[in-house]
Amino acid sequence: MGNSALRSHLETSQKTGVFQLTAKGLQEFPEELQRLTANLRTVDLSGNKIEVLPASIGNFLQLRSLTLNSNRLSEFWTLRLSPSIVDPCPTSALSLLPAALPSEMGKLKKLETLCLNGNRIERLPPTLGQLKALRTLNLAGNQISEFPLGLGTLRQLDMLDLSRNHIHIVPPEVSDLQAIEINLNQNQISVVSPEISRCPRLKVLRLEENCLELSSIPQAILSDSQVSLLSLEGNLFEVKNLREIEGYEKYMERFTATKKKFA
Repeated sequence: MGNSALRSHLETSQKTGVFQLTAKGLQEFPEELQRLTANLRTVDLSGNKIEVLPASIGNFLQLRSLTLNSNRLSEFWTLRLSPSIVDPCPTSALSLLPAALPSEMGKLKKLETLCLNGNRIERLPPTLGQLKALRTLNLAGNQISEFPLGLGTLRQLDMLDLSRNHIHIVPPEVSDLQAIEINLNQNQISVVSPEISRCPRLKVLRLEENCLELSSIPQAILSDSQVSLLSLEGNLFEVKNLREIEGYEKYMERFTATKKKFA
């Protein structure tokens, strides 16, 4: 992309607080955006070839929405060798640097929406739990194999999308989540902790196309939770057999009441 075209985008963003540059083959997060750290509220760089978010992302303190869907963000590690060491393989001279999502993301205290769908992310930086204003976290279509912990501090979180990953287990720590909706469709989940019923705001739980047996569905989700929409199609049992689990009637009461509300 030419400098004049980029300059035009920057000038527009200076006025609007929005920078959108999608499907342009960008391989790096544009350094030029550093000029707009004081007023950028929305950044969309979807459909590019960005592999790394720079530490300078933490300078965008006014940012409310960051979208990098369909890029190449990945948890690869960079090997750095100190030039002062003669031995070609000294352990003390090597350092492994995580590259994709820097810890500085935790500085984005006003961020409400973070969309990272369709990348190669395997894990999240612990500092993501510092994004106190975050309402929507989209991580669909990545390479996450373990349910991300440490998100219970996100008290404003409404939507967590972890669909199309490689998650096998929903652990007890899920009870800390404040999300209203959790999407776990198209993973490899065979175990769901009963603690998920303790999520205080959870209304919608999507578990379609996983590896769940009927016996893997905790009774507490049906009888003791706030969940009013439990989506289980495409697992290792017929959904109609869910009625065999104690508490199914209570779940149906919530489901019907919610359906009437939006009818």
